[in-house]
Amino acid sequence: MVDSWEISVLKGFKDFVLRGNIIELAVAVVIGTAFAALVAGFTENIINPVLAAAGGGGDIPGFGFAILAGDASTFVNVGNVIAAILQFLITAAVVYFVFVLPMNKLSEMRKRNEIPAEDAPAPDIELLTEIRDLLRAQQQQPRL
Repeated sequence: MVDSWEISVLKGFKDFVLRGNIIELAVAVVIGTAFAALVAGFTENIINPVLAAAGGGGDIPGFGFAILAGDASTFVNVGNVIAAILQFLITAAVVYFVFVLPMNKLSEMRKRNEIPAEDAPAPDIELLTEIRDLLRAQQQQPRL
C-alpha cells in the first residue's frame, strides 16, 4: 500500500524534474567539464613548459628538486604544484566573473525593485483604482 508520504515524495520529485533544474544542472556539468579540460590543456601546454624551462632543462624533468640524486622517483615536482594552483585560480576566477558576479548583480537588482506583495497592489488593480477615482472626480464636478 502506498501511503501519503510516498505520494508526496514522488510528487515533489516530479515537480523537481519538470521545473527544469535537472536540465540546468546537466548543462552546468557539461560546461564545467569542458572548461576544466580547457584550463588543464592551457596549464599542461603553456604553464608547465615555462616552469620546466625555469627549472634548468637538461635531464631535470621539471621545476623542482630530487631528494636523492639519480633516483627519479624522489623528484619533488614543484612545477606541477604551481601549475595546479594556477589551474585552480584560473577556474575560480572564471567561475566568479562569469557566473557568480552576474548572478549577485541580478539578485541585487531584484531586491532593489522588490516591493512586498501586501503593500503593492497588482498593476491591474492600480489601473482600476485610478479609473474609479477619475470617474468619481468627474461625477462630482458641476455640469454646465
